[in-house]
Amino acid sequence: MTQVIQPRIVAIVQARMGSTRLPNKVMRLIQGTPMIEVLLKRLSASKYITQIWLATSDNAINQPLVDHVKQLGYSIYQGDENDVLDRFYQTGVEAKADVILRITGDCPLIDAALVDQVIEKYLDSDADYVSNCIPASFPDGLDTEVFSFKALQKAWNEAEGQFNHEHVTPFLRDSGLFKVNNVISDIDYSGERWTVDEQTDFDVVEQVFKHFHPRLDFSWTDVLELRHTQPQIFAANQHLIRNEGAMMSTGQKLWKRAKNVIAGGNMLLSKRPEMFLPEQWPAYFSRAEGCTVWDLDGVAYTDMTIMGVGTNTLGYGDPEVDEAVRQTIAAGNMSTFNCPEEVYLAEKLVELHPWADMVRFARSGGEANALAIRIARAASGKSKVAICGYHGWHDWYLAANLGDEKNLAGHLLPGLEPNGVPENLRGTVYPFNYNRFDELEALVNQHDIGVIKMEVSRNHGPEDGFLQKVRDLATAKSIVLIFDECTSGFRQTFGGLHKMYGVEPDMAMFGKALGNGYAITATIGRREIMEAAQTTFISSTFWTERIGPSAALKTLEVMEKTQSWNTITETGRQITERWKKLGAKHGLNVSTSGLPALTSFSLNSENMLAYKTLITQEMLAKGYLASNAVYVCTKHTNDVVDGYFEALDPIFALIRECEDGRDIQSLLKGPVCHAGFKRLN
Repeated sequence: MTQVIQPRIVAIVQARMGSTRLPNKVMRLIQGTPMIEVLLKRLSASKYITQIWLATSDNAINQPLVDHVKQLGYSIYQGDENDVLDRFYQTGVEAKADVILRITGDCPLIDAALVDQVIEKYLDSDADYVSNCIPASFPDGLDTEVFSFKALQKAWNEAEGQFNHEHVTPFLRDSGLFKVNNVISDIDYSGERWTVDEQTDFDVVEQVFKHFHPRLDFSWTDVLELRHTQPQIFAANQHLIRNEGAMMSTGQKLWKRAKNVIAGGNMLLSKRPEMFLPEQWPAYFSRAEGCTVWDLDGVAYTDMTIMGVGTNTLGYGDPEVDEAVRQTIAAGNMSTFNCPEEVYLAEKLVELHPWADMVRFARSGGEANALAIRIARAASGKSKVAICGYHGWHDWYLAANLGDEKNLAGHLLPGLEPNGVPENLRGTVYPFNYNRFDELEALVNQHDIGVIKMEVSRNHGPEDGFLQKVRDLATAKSIVLIFDECTSGFRQTFGGLHKMYGVEPDMAMFGKALGNGYAITATIGRREIMEAAQTTFISSTFWTERIGPSAALKTLEVMEKTQSWNTITETGRQITERWKKLGAKHGLNVSTSGLPALTSFSLNSENMLAYKTLITQEMLAKGYLASNAVYVCTKHTNDVVDGYFEALDPIFALIRECEDGRDIQSLLKGPVCHAGFKRLN
């Protein structure tokens, strides 16, 4: 008789410690045992598997996993962090495998009997690849894939692209080069989620093992019966989408993780992914240079949107500014002494604004606004403030929303709740609209206003001598006039935008562009106003660090040398005009607003937010970060702008189709983006 030689079937368990959504999950304890050990014990009950290997990356973070699995007696291969296909191939080579069984380390409920069912299907057919998940009919978390080593080798040689190398088997399934088969459940259970990607997944699985403890040999049908008798155990993660991880970028995975540990997900409303492209925006960057940003997956995007929220007019990573910072770090950033650069920077800002005599520094725009209000109130001896524009998040500003009327909702942004703001600040802040001098005059006549704080221009410029009228009113009533130039400064002039209009305030603040991406803000003012800082308490340790002033000094030097404000203003004007022409080409009513270097457009349509989402979605696929605004930097060259409009043209054509009746929702791959700050008229 001819002896049938059984193939060498090697199970390769893919696992690592650095999960984006749930770090260290494979070593989390289930009833006192690491999850990876539970999985390996359940998998070892298979009657067909010759040997089990762990395939992990060579990242040092995986050492506890490697040590534990090695102690259990299993073989291990460590390879490239991102090229999992190569990891599997090299493991197969070392294991001398004829057949590969692929299992992922996030499936502790893997069932050896079901695994054997898939292996039997492979052995009884002439297929190169057999699974129980294409299409899915078993619960998520029981996914089993079996394929020949020869097929794996062919994939290793021929598969291209990051996705194929990260996910191992798509090339085997989708290339059309291999015979594919599948094990299908009699009843579709694909909606059940028994895998572990997030904390709620782990909570569910932990409860399942707790129920069966100390048994580990329970079957997937036993779990299914538990699902029917105690559905509450499985409720926590039912909202999660099957194989979502394979579809999500690393940035989106990290964003989901961030929302569990950071209140609000991040530190700045304007950078939340929901403001751009919910569920699809890359969210985090690995590096940035010029006007290019790389996400966590190494994908490069041309930034034709907010350029670090307006912080980088010289582009990301300006070499001269960065070198100045490196020298500062080498010399030491903090000391018991003060840094001399803050004196040099103060002198430079006063030189650029001869009406001002003194300066105070901070590190964020919100701090600068709060600092300026404290000084102005101390100087005027009055607490009531009239405001026009956005001035940060501090109590003094959000106090405008105390009471029945949410003043900032109609003025700037709805939904800003004043929770946590002391009630006794009610009636201290009064908004007025830009170019509505009558509104400001009424406030001054009705209330004992001591301070007027306003943006020089946020949307359109002053009309009918508006700024001069405000100046004259403040002078006549002995009111401290503050121009908030945290956003507008150094974009259209070398200094404050107010220089262009010939109107001098009593105080002004600068931020954003001042340090080209490094944290520095400045409040400048007349001596008699600024010296009031000595009559109150304004002080902070990290306002004395050295990087901020050093970066600002070099940024101002580069700005002056290149006349960057002229460059970004002209580029912004060209972009604005090209939006209008593109709109006219496609019969769209395009209106534009903002400073030239902070330009934006809108379409006169009730679907504007959906159109903005569509633009972001489609431009992202073409390698651009884009919405309906461009914050211009000097690296936005003619070639960059030309490429942007070439990519934008067909998207405007799509919008035209939607205006003519096509369903915009059918074009969107996710939710509509959230609304942002209003442009003030």
